[in-house]
Amino acid sequence: MDPGAFGLIAAVVFIGSALQGSIGFGAGMVAAPVIALVEPGLLPSIVVMFACLLALMVTLRERANLDLGGAGWALAGRLPGSAIGALMVVALPVAALSWVVAVSVVAGVGSAFLGWRPAPTRTALVTAGALSGIMGTSTSIGGAPMAIVWQGQEPARLRGTMSAFFLVGSIVSVVLLVLVGAVTWHSVQVFAWLIPVVAAGFLLSRRLNRWLDAERLRLAGLLLASLGALLLVVRLLLGV
Repeated sequence: MDPGAFGLIAAVVFIGSALQGSIGFGAGMVAAPVIALVEPGLLPSIVVMFACLLALMVTLRERANLDLGGAGWALAGRLPGSAIGALMVVALPVAALSWVVAVSVVAGVGSAFLGWRPAPTRTALVTAGALSGIMGTSTSIGGAPMAIVWQGQEPARLRGTMSAFFLVGSIVSVVLLVLVGAVTWHSVQVFAWLIPVVAAGFLLSRRLNRWLDAERLRLAGLLLASLGALLLVVRLLLGV
């Protein structure tokens, strides 16, 4: 991989890791559009793999604040949703997946800005979990449905519960992507190079939690995700 391309990917992975470590989601929304611009063949596997590592780190840090019941119901929807997402990776060409990434980011950002707040009932959790599985496995952007249904929770509880959900869900997604042949040796190598970057972003998130308001961080992440999606759409429309 070109050093400049890797540097850009590392930068957005660092920012996404710091954001997700602080507010519980957002790494895929920030990183996936840029990766789709620079090296689309790495999607969705590379983001799902580093999200799995990041979720493990945050879950261990916030283990005292988990809502295991809520995470369990969400996972009941995530598992079949992940299977559908894996089939999409096989069925759709790279360009089509890039469009799905862009649309997923726009939908997630739009719903977040609109402030839709559904009650976290069992039905809502299962439905959000299924959508997260489909989006997370096919595009690596599965945070928005869970962030919508779990918004309003105390920050540490939100981070811990979402991370526990993403940890199990991401492991399932990685296994399914391996089974359908969507995880290449190249993506594994790039993931290995990114491990220190993910760790650095996670460490930064601890300071962000102390220094910065969670709402401002959330808005910053949404704006970055919007910019990445816009650039991706421009590239797809221009065919470059």
